[in-house]
Amino acid sequence: MLKYGKQLTTARIVLASKSPRRVEILRDKALLTNLRVVPSAFEENLDKALFETPADYVKEYARRKAIDVAEKETEADLIIGCDTVVVLDGAIMEKPGSTSEAIKMISSLSGRSHSVFSGVALLTKEGCVSLFHTETKVTFIELDIDDIEAYVETGEPMDKAGGYGIQGVGGCFVEGIQGCFYNVMGFPLNAFCSTFDNLVQTGKFDFCTPLAPK
Repeated sequence: MLKYGKQLTTARIVLASKSPRRVEILRDKALLTNLRVVPSAFEENLDKALFETPADYVKEYARRKAIDVAEKETEADLIIGCDTVVVLDGAIMEKPGSTSEAIKMISSLSGRSHSVFSGVALLTKEGCVSLFHTETKVTFIELDIDDIEAYVETGEPMDKAGGYGIQGVGGCFVEGIQGCFYNVMGFPLNAFCSTFDNLVQTGKFDFCTPLAPK
């Protein structure tokens, strides 16, 4: 999508999330310097039991968030909705609700591998919705309770799915990853850029056209 850079400076693109990580990725890496942030007010209370897979779950949340913001931002050319969860042994982990829950979450990840799922919805002004998801596998080192408690005391885990941030102090716990690093941060950058290109090339998002070669 980098080839659309100059045209995108006038596109009205809205992120339906207040996540500072997503804003950073989209502004600094995807070069959406004019990105507007309009957090979704959609209540996050979907029943996990209604979804066959974590991928279905995060994609539906992303779709609902984008649609919620679209009702208010009727002039937006593109609205981006996103949701991220951590999955261990088939159980979905979202943000911890307390310090004790954060300690429990991180303890369960110790010495094991888990998956991070992000679902993204791209909603155009014409009503086209493109949904996709990305899965990244993350392996933690063995942790002792003192390290876990000290980490939770930093406050970093409290607004992050699974109770840790790979781009912050929590990165000390990560032994390895398979897949997209940015997905673990909260937004699958590569998949977004590829899907964006496909929207333009198929005419579903026609605000931009590639720059003519010199």
